[in-house]
Order: sequence, then C-alpha cells, then structure tokens
Amino acid sequence: MSLDETDKRILRTLQRKGRISNSDLSEAVNLSASACHRRVQRLEAEGYVRDYVALLDARKMGLPTTVFVEITLSAQADEVLEAFETAVARVPDVLECHLMAGSADYILKVVAEDTEDFARIHRQHLTRLPGVAQMQSSFALRTVFKTTALPV
Repeated sequence: MSLDETDKRILRTLQRKGRISNSDLSEAVNLSASACHRRVQRLEAEGYVRDYVALLDARKMGLPTTVFVEITLSAQADEVLEAFETAVARVPDVLECHLMAGSADYILKVVAEDTEDFARIHRQHLTRLPGVAQMQSSFALRTVFKTTALPV
C-alpha cells in the first residue's frame, strides 16, 4: 500500500505526539474522527505504526553516559553472528545493536551512569560476548541532536 498525504500527516503527528487523542488527531489532520480512526487502524494493521512507547529521559533515569562500542568478531560465519546477536540482545544496557559494513562488524549504543558503570558493563557483559576479537569504545561528550521520528 502506498501512503497518501493524509496518511503521512497522521504518521508525522503520531511520531511527535503518540498519546494524542483520536479527536485531537482528526482535527490536526483535517479528517472526521471516524475516518481518522479507520486510517490509524489500517496504518497499525499494515505495520506502519509498530508500537507506542514512552520515551524516558536518560539523565533523569540516572543514565547520562552514552557509549558507542565498535565490535569486530573473530569470524563471519553465520553461527558466530547468531551467537553474538543472541547474547548481545540480553545485555540490558545495550539500547541498539547494528550489523555494519566497514571496519567494525557491529556498533552498539550503550547507556551507563558514568565511566565506572561502563567499566562494570564492559567487564561483566561486553567482554563475555561470544566471538569478539576486538572492541573500541567512544564516549559521547554531548548529544547535539536526537530524534526517534522518521522523515515522512
């Protein structure tokens, strides 16, 4: 299915205000409440809207430190990749894991309280991940820009 401009307006609004009422959403996108509700249901059913979440403030949650960890594996065999991916998904401090093309096999986004907490995460979790040959960590000094909204 292709998205028309009304669908795109709905998606842009939902990305910014996930808790908006159907009444307010229908007004914002210039549709009747029932037509808006049907479109949102269709967008959800077709997988355009995957989920609704609360985005927490990492600083207020005591996790102001963001670390990007580049991982190089010892081999590229499917079983090595699968073992790594299964294990890394279990590390609660890892927010994202991306299989890469380039110098690193994976890049992880990790949150921590501070450098000492990252050292604990590194020692207890990251060094125990299967198949890891090399790791390089880079600490974010400041987040300049961050969004979860996709361009629609």
